[in-house]
Amino acid sequence: MNACITAELKKLKDTGLERRLRAIAGPTGPRGVINGNPALILCSNDYLGLANDPEMKRAAIEAVEKFGAGAGASRLVSGTMEPHAQLEGRIKAFMDAPAALVFNSGYHANLACITALAGRSTDIFSDRLNHASIVDACVMSRANIRRYPNGGIQALEGALKRSTAAEKLIITEGVFSMDGTLARLDEIIPLLDRYNAMLLLDDAHALGVMGKGGRGTLEHFNIKRHPSIIQVGTLGKAAGSFGAFAVAGEDVIELLVSKARPFIYTTALPPSVCAASAKAFDIFEQRPGLRERLWRNVSQFKAGLRLSGISFMDSGSQIIPIIIGSSGEAVRISGELLEKGVFIQAIRPPTVPENTARLRVTLSAAHTEGDIAYGLSAIKEVFKGRK
Repeated sequence: MNACITAELKKLKDTGLERRLRAIAGPTGPRGVINGNPALILCSNDYLGLANDPEMKRAAIEAVEKFGAGAGASRLVSGTMEPHAQLEGRIKAFMDAPAALVFNSGYHANLACITALAGRSTDIFSDRLNHASIVDACVMSRANIRRYPNGGIQALEGALKRSTAAEKLIITEGVFSMDGTLARLDEIIPLLDRYNAMLLLDDAHALGVMGKGGRGTLEHFNIKRHPSIIQVGTLGKAAGSFGAFAVAGEDVIELLVSKARPFIYTTALPPSVCAASAKAFDIFEQRPGLRERLWRNVSQFKAGLRLSGISFMDSGSQIIPIIIGSSGEAVRISGELLEKGVFIQAIRPPTVPENTARLRVTLSAAHTEGDIAYGLSAIKEVFKGRK
């Protein structure tokens, strides 16, 4: 093996940053079998438990029977099929947006939108806790990047005031994926008209979860859709499927179709995936009890942590980080929990800042009260005596 690669692998192992894949037997759900042992899974983004929902599976199977397994080409060559158009129409209606465009992943969606909308004449104002896909897309856009402290509205406005760029693009997550905190959208939105800026809102962890109808953080804050907002959502988390989308004005979507390289040069999503995703939006509307159950689970889990004296970031979402600090210690605790039948993945740099390695607990509507109690009991036992 190349000496540089060997040295890098050793460095990752020594610093607790080595990654290993763990295969989980069976379908995605609140429980699975890891390394031959049953485990409660408390780190999945399947927030509403739809990944193995019978209605979702039925929709996918029917689409396979009718449309086959794959799309055959990119959307602009010969890959746009009836399920793609139906899914975009369903998203447009659900999000009450002028237009929608589907992408193959959340990473693709952010990369597509940012590189198509921003260039050398653009100033990008990006929250420091934004997802890696946003960070990478900002660099690839060749725009001038101005990072502001997480939730730092005064710093953001100050940077906007100083900007002389012809184009200004603010980028934030709606629910920050590692902290679970919410963007201060009620304070960001007024800046758009004041400084002639656009906003890209990554609502990956908010779709289906936040807001009365599950439409994301704009609905959560009761904010009307603004013509300068591009809202990105994922189909692989609460929607239980795969892919992503952007909703915006018709002119923005038209631009993305012509300029967004990840859209232009990627084979289209399989029709079965589109059909399952479209079904998820039906479920968002028809089964609001799933969101209610999720929030009950969140309340039960947070209350249990408080009673156990275990400190955590009280995030305001279904993402509950327990900060450990050291990467090695986070990996060790994660391993001990797995031995007790509870799987919570250790999250380490560069995903999170140095010395903030953590257990990132994510809850689902599919978890029972018994699941929550079992998980809390295992966490309490592992954390017993830890300073």
